[in-house]
Amino acid sequence: MPRKRKLLAQLSTLQNSTSFPQSDAVEQLNTIPGAHPSPKSSKYFVIEKKKSPQLQDDFFNQPCVSLAKSFLGQILVRKLPDGRELWGRIVETEAYLGGEDEASHSKGGKQTQRNAAMFMKPGTLYVYQIYGIYFCMNVSSQGEGAAVLLRSLEPLQGLDAMRELRRASRKAPSKLLKDWQLCNGPSKLCQAFGIDKAFDQRDLTQDAAIWMVPGQDLPGEQDVVTTTRIGIGNTGEWAQKPLRFYLRGNRFVSVVDKKMEREMAA
Repeated sequence: MPRKRKLLAQLSTLQNSTSFPQSDAVEQLNTIPGAHPSPKSSKYFVIEKKKSPQLQDDFFNQPCVSLAKSFLGQILVRKLPDGRELWGRIVETEAYLGGEDEASHSKGGKQTQRNAAMFMKPGTLYVYQIYGIYFCMNVSSQGEGAAVLLRSLEPLQGLDAMRELRRASRKAPSKLLKDWQLCNGPSKLCQAFGIDKAFDQRDLTQDAAIWMVPGQDLPGEQDVVTTTRIGIGNTGEWAQKPLRFYLRGNRFVSVVDKKMEREMAA
């Protein structure tokens, strides 16, 4: 019996000396600079990656011009029915103020079935059709009937799927689109992301198929070109209002204002 107890004691000592670290010790390995990689990063400790933080109501709940600028550098995410995700960095926007803005679909504060999303909570998608073929996507902001048009994206993920969607939306066969051609315009980005009228009135903070996440290295004021909007020449003085914003030097922008960029450089 004494010999048996001695063997059991030795076995117990051996087990204690070779046991794995407790959970709190493992957590310390994650935070101590220069420490060896934590078992959580090993192939033997597989963990589910956390989803990227999603932009919430407080981000969208700001005045239209402020929101249009704040969008620059943020990431639009679209999850396709087959599970693939498309990611694009917002590089160009336009602000439509509603009310007195003659270029806005809600000018004069007029609310219709078509523009109802512009009067909904900030962060609501307003998708409308032009020429009976193409779609444009806007996001409502603070202000009665105010919304921001998303004009151009810099494709980040899912470029092959974007090409498939662009190709499917165009009737005539064409050359393979280059990266900068995929989303450099409001209708192009809708084609590339599979956005149509079915997305109208969806909430970017709640929808499972489309949302936004924070971008990295957001631009400063010196990186943003402020100029006139595109395609609203019949709106009098409003055609000259500086309500378009884009990232200077970004090749994915739809239309570059060289004069304004020269003035900024000077």
